[in-house]
Amino acid sequence: MIGGDAAGMSAASQARRMRGPDELEIVAFERGHFTSFSACGIPYWVSGDVDGRDRLIARTPEEHRARDIALRMRTEVTEIDVAAGRVRARDVDSGAESWTSYDKLVIATGARPVRPDLPGFDAPGVHGVQTLDDGQALLDSLTRARGRRAVVVGAGYIGVEMAEAMIKHGYEVTVVDRGEEPMSTLDPDMGRLVRRAMEGLGITMVGDAEVTKVLTGDDGGVRAVATEDAEYPADVVVLGIGVRPETALARAAGLPLGAHGGLLTDRAMRVRGHEDIWAGGDCVEVLDLVSGQQRHVPLGTHANKHGQVIGTNAGGGYATFPGVVGTAVSKVCDLEIGRTGLRERDARRVGLQFETVTVESTSRAGYYPGASPMTVKMLAERRTGRLLGVQIVGREGAAKRVDIAAVALTAGLTVEQMTALDLGYAPPFSPVWDPVLVAARKAATKVRDSAP
Repeated sequence: MIGGDAAGMSAASQARRMRGPDELEIVAFERGHFTSFSACGIPYWVSGDVDGRDRLIARTPEEHRARDIALRMRTEVTEIDVAAGRVRARDVDSGAESWTSYDKLVIATGARPVRPDLPGFDAPGVHGVQTLDDGQALLDSLTRARGRRAVVVGAGYIGVEMAEAMIKHGYEVTVVDRGEEPMSTLDPDMGRLVRRAMEGLGITMVGDAEVTKVLTGDDGGVRAVATEDAEYPADVVVLGIGVRPETALARAAGLPLGAHGGLLTDRAMRVRGHEDIWAGGDCVEVLDLVSGQQRHVPLGTHANKHGQVIGTNAGGGYATFPGVVGTAVSKVCDLEIGRTGLRERDARRVGLQFETVTVESTSRAGYYPGASPMTVKMLAERRTGRLLGVQIVGREGAAKRVDIAAVALTAGLTVEQMTALDLGYAPPFSPVWDPVLVAARKAATKVRDSAP
């Protein structure tokens, strides 16, 4: 196993359940200090919502070793020799190198944060947020910072979550993003709702802006982030530009990569063309069940499922991973954001004709205390009425409603069929017509009206 986080150690654990140590020897390499941790939880640890780093660790190296998994920490695999069935590994601390042979190989190298090759991005005070070490370095930087100004570069999931974390630390926060609106995983009209909410929290949003460099002071530390048009003072800079598959090893070994740079696998998570090599987690591309295209979707939910599939197959069983519909949720303070399926631009790119509707509703019955507004946008295929995607922005109770749409997308339901879903109802939880079903009714009507 190359990689000791979600996919790699899930695969190792599942393979061990399938086969005992006398039948299957399992060796895992991890170049960092931690295994099986929640990278998704780092913004909430940094913000103080999660009490301590150890709360994010699902299983320690010692716990894995107790299950007869030979886990080599602080050991980085530097080469895969596919022809000879072996990997070269280097001890990160001593530099010592050695070769280890394999009968079956699992690649779970994850993804790396995008760090622009621009002046100043390697300066002290500029932080990516991918590992627990990254989170600790950021917390240390927040403690040492001379002022209370933070600039977040990028307004995707990590960017908006880290903006919230900086607000909770009492920082003056500016978010700089190349997009017109934050959250490029949403359509711009829904992203605009997120921007307004962030501005309402006192966050300065700067859109349509390309960062050109990080400016440093006499001590070498950050002092500002520059775009073509302006400079934004900063004592701390947090990168939330996104991630790319970590596939340099795979590329050098000649393994097949897709258009997004991720490894290509079959439904059993076996690397295409290689009977005894599997790959999973953030380093692979997966099938989008709605568009039929390959996508890179780096999420812990998928990584753990990949690991279960890989471990079952490597252990002599059989399992498959069918694909994804692109479901994700996030929040900025009390604003919740959910999305699944295709955006308008995604549907156009694959040549689909579609109708869109947007509805305003509430999280509970309007007369029940605590009811809060919610906006639901829905896309449906023009002639068939097949659901294509849903985006939701609102307060408490908004984000997880996207799961209704995720199930409908996986099942291939039409918006007409969705209107008959037997969802739970009581005034403290929902209006009589749930907001998602209100959108489905409106979309079904629009599809019928557009029929030739």
